[in-house]
Amino acid sequence: MTDVLRRGRASLAFSFFAQGVAFALLVTRIPAIQDRYGVSDALLPAFLAAVPILAGVGSVSTEQLVKRIRPSRLLRYAQPVVLLALIGVGAGDSMAELGISLAAFGLAVGMLDASMNMLGVSLQRAYGRSIMLSFHAVFSLGGIVGASLAWVGAHWHLALFVSYLPVVVVLLPLCLLGSRWYVDGDGDGTAVEEKAEGGDGIVFKLLLPLCLVMTFAYIGDSTVSNWSAKYLQDVLGSSEQLATVPYNVYMVTTLVGRAIGDFGVRRFGAVAVVRLGALVAAGGFAVVAVAPGAWVGMLGFTLLGVGLCVLVPQTFAAAGRLFPGASDAAVARLNVFNYVGFLVGSALVGALGDAWSYRGAMLVPMVLVLVTLVYAKSFGAQPDRYGGGHERPRTADVGRGSNGL
Repeated sequence: MTDVLRRGRASLAFSFFAQGVAFALLVTRIPAIQDRYGVSDALLPAFLAAVPILAGVGSVSTEQLVKRIRPSRLLRYAQPVVLLALIGVGAGDSMAELGISLAAFGLAVGMLDASMNMLGVSLQRAYGRSIMLSFHAVFSLGGIVGASLAWVGAHWHLALFVSYLPVVVVLLPLCLLGSRWYVDGDGDGTAVEEKAEGGDGIVFKLLLPLCLVMTFAYIGDSTVSNWSAKYLQDVLGSSEQLATVPYNVYMVTTLVGRAIGDFGVRRFGAVAVVRLGALVAAGGFAVVAVAPGAWVGMLGFTLLGVGLCVLVPQTFAAAGRLFPGASDAAVARLNVFNYVGFLVGSALVGALGDAWSYRGAMLVPMVLVLVTLVYAKSFGAQPDRYGGGHERPRTADVGRGSNGL
């Protein structure tokens, strides 16, 4: 394996880490943001929904931009915008300034998520074995670090700007430095256009199962992030302090599962890993739904972290295998359903819980995750068992580093 690929993998992994930190710092300080700007409870959902909607716009735009600009160049520019927008959220005084900062954050996050996963897919192809889960493991690690830093800021009653500024001062120059070693692949979007001219319905039919899996996975993920604390406290009768534990446990198990998941893909194949992940996640939702108390409920949320953690990275990887000559555009389209799932999941459980019961509401994402089993074969559309004699005879030519645009 060449030094170019190793440096490319390390620099991209740091980008995933920085994105995890930035996103966690934003979402875990929402109450402080609401207090700073005087955002009412009625208006808050509109602000929160705007970010994933604009991120979807950013992802769609990325599909068009990569026809002319390499993903490494987009990532190099998008990541600083995300970090500077975070500073803007902490430094503004008016509702308009908050809106501008969140809009910039959302658009840049969409471009960032799409371009990071484009580079990850092409690097996995170059390595000839599964490495995609490792990038998302680093993202989970960044989320844990960001959430911990947010806790420190809240515990010491630090202003948002004071809490955000040191993080951005450290991450921004490191991201810019690391961007020198990004490695682009050959999925520049051209092949998708050629297929589209011959009938884009065929492409959509191939990608649709992965879009559904991505949506279902993020419905499950947003259920945990938005409702685990409330569920544990209001339904299972835990203390307020104990109610904060499930999400932290979920993040830790997500990190561990992704850190070892690539080895499972190399040994058993992506189809088997996705099926097992879906079954474990569905079991986690079932345990949460019937849990008699808080500790059993936390066991269920732990199972959710173990199961859901493999679905999203393997969905991106599967898109790269389905469209090896057009993986960039395929990833950009698929990434939109990340935000669709997040939007649906954040509202679905609340609406069902109010109209029916929160225990019953947990069964809906359980069923959706189980539907993944129907589409699991899409993850093996092309040989997916990297390693163990299944590597290609030579490392793929992934083109140039980002400086060679």
